[in-house]
Amino acid sequence: MLGAHLNPADYLRRCSQVFDTLDLKQTEALADDIFAAYEQGKFVFICGNGGSGSNSSHFCEDLGKSTLDRKDFTNDAVKRLKVLSLTDNTPYILAWGNDEGFDRVFVEQLKNFASPGDVLIAISGSGNSPNILNAVEWANRKELTTWGITGYSGGKLQGLAQKNLHVPLDDMGLVECVHLVLFHWILNDIHGRINKVGRYA
Repeated sequence: MLGAHLNPADYLRRCSQVFDTLDLKQTEALADDIFAAYEQGKFVFICGNGGSGSNSSHFCEDLGKSTLDRKDFTNDAVKRLKVLSLTDNTPYILAWGNDEGFDRVFVEQLKNFASPGDVLIAISGSGNSPNILNAVEWANRKELTTWGITGYSGGKLQGLAQKNLHVPLDDMGLVECVHLVLFHWILNDIHGRINKVGRYA
């Protein structure tokens, strides 16, 4: 944990340095796939564990609500992005975890909801979470578009997912922070395109 050894200024400086190492085409491509799902009426599913699970919920909330223009909140005729975080139904997760094992909690939900052409965004800082890998493996077989959102070396997820957004940093907290910053840019980009004020107006 870098913060155990660095003062606040050095910690933030280390965080800012990683932005220069990113392949930002990956971030733009993820935004493109989410926007394509919106245009085609497909679902976007997001999952992760721990802090990545929190980012999954956060990203889902942002995409579901904040891609809308405020004036359209009460307009039932306005098209909305179909997005669901697989981390948020606690009883559902506990039932699958208790009966079949924690490594099944995401893939079993996808079996209920997912269809070919949908998008799965699987977040794992290490890239090695079994429940994430199981979900991506199933989604690949069922013709979803799969994204691995990773840190560290990318782990097994980087090779399993069809597409990747990778943060090459060996600190989980900073990896999760950078993921969330990129997710906020993606939200802004999609909001602009849906409301016809981007890319890049």
